[in-house]
Amino acid sequence: MPVIGPIKRADLIYYLRRLGFTGPFSGGKNQLMLREQSRLILPNPHRGVISVQLLARLLREAGIERDEWERL
Repeated sequence: MPVIGPIKRADLIYYLRRLGFTGPFSGGKNQLMLREQSRLILPNPHRGVISVQLLARLLREAGIERDEWERL
């Protein structure tokens, strides 16, 4: 069960795939993941982890509710 906290990019991709996203695909400067009609642009690979603020923004853009994320 992932919490809303710092997360590695590889883990983020893993959990997004479990939520029905496909990818990541090359989309110019950044990679993106797709689910139905929505498109989520991923941040460039980080050496560290994705911050709480960035994770929250990505989940909001993807239309993922907090309880849906925490049920994984």
